[in-house]
Amino acid sequence: MAELKSMFREVLPKQGPLFVEDITTMVLCKPKLLPLKSLTLEKLEKMHQAAQNTIHQQEMAEKDQRQITH
Repeated sequence: MAELKSMFREVLPKQGPLFVEDITTMVLCKPKLLPLKSLTLEKLEKMHQAAQNTIHQQEMAEKDQRQITH
């Protein structure tokens, strides 16, 4: 490494504009966890499950009433 430093020396212009090359680099940040399902989809699934439960309860009630009357 010491040999490379001796091979190159820094040159700054005494007159005229000074150009600086800005190289963009990737910056690593913490990964953000994304939900597998959206909140809207979860709400729809809960509503669907509640409707299925209601239908099932109504069918069971009708079945019980038929058994009582027969």
